[in-house]
Amino acid sequence: MATSTYPHGSLPVKVSRRDFNRYVNPYLSRGKRGPPTKISRHKIFNYILYVLHTGMQWDELRPKRNEIHWSNVYRWHNKWSKDGSYQNLFESGIERLRLAGKLDLSVIHGDGSNPVAKKGVRISATPVTNIRKD
Repeated sequence: MATSTYPHGSLPVKVSRRDFNRYVNPYLSRGKRGPPTKISRHKIFNYILYVLHTGMQWDELRPKRNEIHWSNVYRWHNKWSKDGSYQNLFESGIERLRLAGKLDLSVIHGDGSNPVAKKGVRISATPVTNIRKD
């Protein structure tokens, strides 16, 4: 699995066929209608990882030998995103780490704050700038 180095570990930018079939493929939904895809879901998934890793626009994606149009890669990404496939993949990975005793919760950073937007405030924090007087 090719990786890119980041301060808190490595981020996969390409998944081998073996790892894809073992860890990813079982959690990605399949198309219910139409002909089968001309290229493997493994390649489609790696194209998606490439776009997400580089931050490029979808229409700038140039697959090798024009084997698939960029809009079809995006369509698969959109489908998997909306139907819960990515969520299932993420949750299974977390569970696998937990069962192996490798889940390190000490590095999780969460912001649980819930800022409230107040409309129609009658009194501001500084009395001099009150807009409305009662």
